[in-house]
Amino acid sequence: MGVIECRDLTRKFGRTDALDSVNLSIESGRIVGLLGPNGAGKTTMIKIANGLLKPTSGILTIAGNKPGKETKAVTAYLPDREFLPGYMKVKEIVNMYSDFFGDFRRDKAEDMLAELGIDPGKRFKNLSKGNREKVQLIMVMSREAEVYFLDEPIAGVDPAARDYILHVIISNYNENAAVVISTHLIEDVENILDEVVFIRNGRIVLHDNADDLRAERGKSIDKIFREDFKWQADL
Repeated sequence: MGVIECRDLTRKFGRTDALDSVNLSIESGRIVGLLGPNGAGKTTMIKIANGLLKPTSGILTIAGNKPGKETKAVTAYLPDREFLPGYMKVKEIVNMYSDFFGDFRRDKAEDMLAELGIDPGKRFKNLSKGNREKVQLIMVMSREAEVYFLDEPIAGVDPAARDYILHVIISNYNENAAVVISTHLIEDVENILDEVVFIRNGRIVLHDNADDLRAERGKSIDKIFREDFKWQADL
């Protein structure tokens, strides 16, 4: 049984199935790409996993528990938009995470902030967009969580920032944890993925080992994805 389990997971918005009877199992110690075009259901699944949405039917569990107090204690979540309070200073954000999460590594966070030359006395809203993205990721990845959900972590940032973000992910996550990275920018992330999950119209259409899939098809994950989703207008 995986640390993340979905069984017939369905979420409707009116007559639209954002998720349609999803069955998925993700084991610990794996970096998994949740890959699909915009509107495929990626963010809906991650929001359900973090207790921000309720399923219409079916179930999602993390370490055997439905999303709630128990799962929040072992799950680190990076949303697809800014979520830290703009008025807070960076050092106050570090204090907040240290107070809220028993698995937060203050020393790790402070080291990464110092490496980037980010002034801990500066307010979050006064940082550059790239540095705001990095501070959010640093806070999330400084936890020793069992599961990490990273929703579009490299969207909207420049290539240099993308490289740093991917470096932080692979250098700082708990290696016994499961990492789920939701993205439509496959080329940038595929080299760090152990598994890929293709999702389209709320349905899982492929779940495979990344290396096995490349060997079988003789192509990069990005090319496979583009071929399988070539009819999608936004690609």
